[in-house]
Amino acid sequence: MSQSSLPRIGFIGAGRLARCLALSFSRAGYPVSAVASRSADSARRLAAQIEHCAASDDPQQVVDAADIVFLAVPDDSIGTTAHTLRFAAAPDAASRHGKALVHCSGASPVELLAPARDQGAAIGGFHPLYLFGGEPADLDRIAGCSVTIEADGTLKDTLTALAVALRCHPLSIPPGSRMLYHGAAHYAASFALCSLAECVALWRTLGFAEDDALRALLPMLAGTIETARDKGLPNALAGPVSRGDTGVVQKQLALFEGLGGDHVARSPSRNAARARPPRLKRSPKLWKNR
Repeated sequence: MSQSSLPRIGFIGAGRLARCLALSFSRAGYPVSAVASRSADSARRLAAQIEHCAASDDPQQVVDAADIVFLAVPDDSIGTTAHTLRFAAAPDAASRHGKALVHCSGASPVELLAPARDQGAAIGGFHPLYLFGGEPADLDRIAGCSVTIEADGTLKDTLTALAVALRCHPLSIPPGSRMLYHGAAHYAASFALCSLAECVALWRTLGFAEDDALRALLPMLAGTIETARDKGLPNALAGPVSRGDTGVVQKQLALFEGLGGDHVARSPSRNAARARPPRLKRSPKLWKNR
């Protein structure tokens, strides 16, 4: 497909997410026509890596140069930025595509972009469920991740095609659901880190240095995640829960209770016991014999 048949893409914001998406879209053959940032240097550095891409510190220049404008700014700036943008009522003679404004937040409602919709632009949300590190490796690591899309009609089809161009899996989310979606995802990612931090702290009382603890724990966590991906959540459980060793689990819980304080490890242990594979729930004899 020639670039002339593809929508011109622009970015307001030149941070880690914008850098990865802009470079990935360009690599996939999409024309990335303009980038704007409060930091003119950031915009210039990103634009310099993309052929025929203009840099600016004025977001309006991105609107004027692109068909789909990605708003990659902090959540608190989405609404205020949308209010400053002007979308021409007349079609752009340089493009066969309509105008669209799309934010990249997982939590904020698409309705914040209503000022653009009131001027005739389509609006939507495009949230890659990925932790951007700001490194060139992001361009490859994002492959296989999911992108959550909220849009209607032609824009939804276009955003889905863009997600596929990133080699990502597109997900559709209903209006008004972004906070629940994002909160749950953030909980899953952050709680894993909290659990690791807790384990490191507990192991420190046994004389383990943090580097040694993480060197031991991270491969185990990675293996657990890979098993969950391949076999599902219940079948990824390991240790005494998967074996049906309820006595060990009860002793561990009692140990954590005895330590006092608000230990993160207590709740996951109880939840893991409830999430054990159904075959173990139905087989009390197996629990006793393992």
